[in-house]
Amino acid sequence: MLNIQNLSIDFRLPDDGIFQAVKNIGLNIQHGETFALVGESGSGKSVTALSIMQLLGQNAITRGSIQFEKQELVGTPEDVLRAIRGKRISMIFQEPMTALNPLHTVEKQIIEVLRLHNKITLAEARAKTIDLLTQVGIPDPETRLQSYPHQLSGGQRQRVMIAMALANEPELLIADEPTTALDVTVQKQILGLLKQLQKTRNMGMLLITHDLGIVRHMADRVAVMKNGEIVEQGAAAQIFGSPQHDYTKKLLGAQPGGAPPPVPAGAPQILQGTNIKVYFPIKRGLLQKTVGYIKAVDGIDITLRAGETVGVVGESGSGKSTLGYGILRLVSAEGVILFDGKNLAQLHKNELRPLRREMQIVFQDPYGALSPRQTITDIISEGLRVHEKTLSAEQRDARVCEILAEVGLDPEARHRYPHEFSGGQRQRISIARAIILKPKLIILDEPTSALDVSVQAAVLELLDELRREQHVSYVFVSHDLAVVRAIADRVVVLYQGRICEEGPAERVYTAPSHPYTEMLL
Repeated sequence: MLNIQNLSIDFRLPDDGIFQAVKNIGLNIQHGETFALVGESGSGKSVTALSIMQLLGQNAITRGSIQFEKQELVGTPEDVLRAIRGKRISMIFQEPMTALNPLHTVEKQIIEVLRLHNKITLAEARAKTIDLLTQVGIPDPETRLQSYPHQLSGGQRQRVMIAMALANEPELLIADEPTTALDVTVQKQILGLLKQLQKTRNMGMLLITHDLGIVRHMADRVAVMKNGEIVEQGAAAQIFGSPQHDYTKKLLGAQPGGAPPPVPAGAPQILQGTNIKVYFPIKRGLLQKTVGYIKAVDGIDITLRAGETVGVVGESGSGKSTLGYGILRLVSAEGVILFDGKNLAQLHKNELRPLRREMQIVFQDPYGALSPRQTITDIISEGLRVHEKTLSAEQRDARVCEILAEVGLDPEARHRYPHEFSGGQRQRISIARAIILKPKLIILDEPTSALDVSVQAAVLELLDELRREQHVSYVFVSHDLAVVRAIADRVVVLYQGRICEEGPAERVYTAPSHPYTEMLL
């Protein structure tokens, strides 16, 4: 079905230099086969995927051959490619918030994909849209049709993106981190759906992921990429059973494990939230009258001591991220929120601003959280310019270089822009921006979901080091139960905006008391 030979991709840099992203690779995908492309962030996986549909920018130089059903795609005219994209070849993009149009409803975006390639009525397209949203696990899909992307959780946005990709029953599906933002139950459902569609349609799939557990269960064959080259390729059983390359062995050995060090007995309480509520109004009609509320967070109590990590887990839409936003007053929240003895709910925004340096957040979607118009050095040093005004430009630059090295990025890359980095690299930039001010509390909203396993291990080690040295406290929001177990002292399990179970991490994992927790595990 797909045959790639001698593919090399270079990018022209603003200083007239050349960056080699992909170096002379070859692979092929058969009908009905799942081919997995794995490797660290920045290894060239997504660039390879984008090159198949010729979606790279104008500064890309592509050499080699990409044949789909024996039709050459490199250099093919745009009008021919338009008939293939979204119809015969579809793609699930890594970051749904940026891949979905913020000005259009879910209904309009999926219907557009259907009607662009098929002669169907609006009513038929709408019925098909509802069916697609049901298939990918969107609850009550009829009410979600008029939602905009920002009104959905990260996992729900990802499911909408999957529905769009599957709308026209493609022959080849390119899935770039398709389950990154999904919780474990929906992840299982989506992967099952993709497998089922493969069987019924004989669909080929190129799966790009850093989750080796998914690769082990989904892939027929695997290629391992490093620095733009394929270093090992073969059957999945062979790659996992007897890897030959040192880099493959390193990836397989980087799964999260262990347990965090205990919190000192006398550690002071830094955060106490009592009966926290975040309700979003449901408005209908011409006058937009409020007819009800979405109870995203419905009366939650949470406490946190200095140097402690509380893991918040639950399905997409359970209120995990909204709880973090409510604690930081990024959304309007009711209840008592005591931070360092101060009730944040009673403070005016001007009184709250000096406390912002003590409370930071790493957002789930790094691309949406980083300004596309600013360089990395401007983004990371922004907090220093606001809260440490006495620093000179040279001192700020030195701090930025230091923090970039800490999160595993080359300080020389600080003058580049966010779009020039991979998804995992952008997440490390977000973490660097949060920790440069040495805060007391960090809300980590899926901080490792976009990271490959080796970088994930390095980031978890960095967060653990900060906790030990600076007694930073974390509220760690994640759907990755293995990561939460490795970093959290206590775990809070949310279901439909309420706590259904909480307790020490080891007890929750080994002896859960609630059926919902058992299901997640």
